[in-house]
Amino acid sequence: MSRILRVAGAQMGPTQRADSRPATLARLEALLDSAASQGARFVVFPELAFTTFFPRWLYENDAALLENYERGMPNPAVQPLFDRAKALGVGFSIGYAELTEDGRRFNTAVLVGPDGKIMLKYRKVHLPGSVEPRPENRYQQLEKRYFEYGDMGFPVARGPAEWGGPVLGSLICNDRRWPEGWRCLGLQGVELVAIGYNSAAYDPNGGDGEDAERRTFHSTLAVQANAYFNATWAVSVAKAGVEDGAGLIGGSVIVSPNGIVVAEAKTLGDEVIVADCDFDACLQGRGPGKIFDFGFHRRPDQYRRIVEQTGMEPPV
Repeated sequence: MSRILRVAGAQMGPTQRADSRPATLARLEALLDSAASQGARFVVFPELAFTTFFPRWLYENDAALLENYERGMPNPAVQPLFDRAKALGVGFSIGYAELTEDGRRFNTAVLVGPDGKIMLKYRKVHLPGSVEPRPENRYQQLEKRYFEYGDMGFPVARGPAEWGGPVLGSLICNDRRWPEGWRCLGLQGVELVAIGYNSAAYDPNGGDGEDAERRTFHSTLAVQANAYFNATWAVSVAKAGVEDGAGLIGGSVIVSPNGIVVAEAKTLGDEVIVADCDFDACLQGRGPGKIFDFGFHRRPDQYRRIVEQTGMEPPV
């Protein structure tokens, strides 16, 4: 059975505060259609794909703030995207601001199968920024104010047989810059990590030590290094361009288990990148004497040790 899946990164250009939800949804559907027309069966969208990057603003009005959150996923406002994907037989990953029934708020992503059903939900762990605004900064980074830290760990899910049954995982934006999340996924045998991000094209801490070029370099470096360290495919996708005066980097990439960039966005606008992911290529880094040995059926002691240390059961 072939384990090659054509995947797409659906980079978005900027979404302004004044943009309507229907207009943004139409862009997402157009990107989905473009990816499907190029043969992609799984599409990765960015973090907070339905809205502008609203944590850059200090909201004095709770009602205005809560307009950025999704109460359930899917919900009537976004159901057309789910319906279109199901009609095309295409799965996808998408990030959004989650408001739970009991009022908790998370920066969340879901992975959706070709049948339109959610396979996996992940809540962002590595929240950047601050709780209180920094008056000296023109633009804020208030994720710690508007979201709780993720409480679901780093879960994985097995994709459908028609995709070759890959082990899938998710990270969101700042998560990609830290090795711990990647390793938690790696220890569970992950073969494709879907990543969405909205990353500032300037130093978000208000300094002048980073510019768009350096931040794009670091974004790509983090994905290449960790994809190689964990012998996994990675699809890392931006919302890019200038949102209400604040720049976001682009640099969306698809990276192989050897850490090689096999597809890369060239613009800061809506753009689709595509690559064929051979999941058997993950085995090169996972055999005896490699990064780690996933032959758990031959190494029950190793299996037990990983379960005891992490609380996670790697796929066998």
